[in-house]
Amino acid sequence: MLYLLLAPLAEDLQLANLFRYITFRTGMALFTAMVIAFAFGKPMIAWLRKKQGKGQPIRTEGIERHVLEKAGTPTMGGFLILIGVMVGTLLWADLSNAYVWIVIFVTAGFGLIGFVDDYMKVTKQSTAGFGGKFKLAG
Repeated sequence: MLYLLLAPLAEDLQLANLFRYITFRTGMALFTAMVIAFAFGKPMIAWLRKKQGKGQPIRTEGIERHVLEKAGTPTMGGFLILIGVMVGTLLWADLSNAYVWIVIFVTAGFGLIGFVDDYMKVTKQSTAGFGGKFKLAG
């Protein structure tokens, strides 16, 4: 979005010329995603802990230390990463490029699969979400 707004101004404003470089826009998208994750990460994790209670059920056949340490970990933390990536991409990418939209929709699709998988695990209090083949085929 910012690319479409500011890149045409590159001939008049020297600073706007930076928006023509994909490396600059990639770095700024990364920085934007990082700021979003840092700003909203702690409050979101606290809200998820409060909302989910016990968190995701843990398989008991794993290593005992893993079972003890993972207990109470909230699910859906990938949502925070997804929001950061999406906002960074929408702000800094060239939205006139069809490949950008393909990546956005594929990323959102996999995010939806992860959300539904975590939601099924939390609501059913079971470790069985979507099967691995479904996740890969999704």
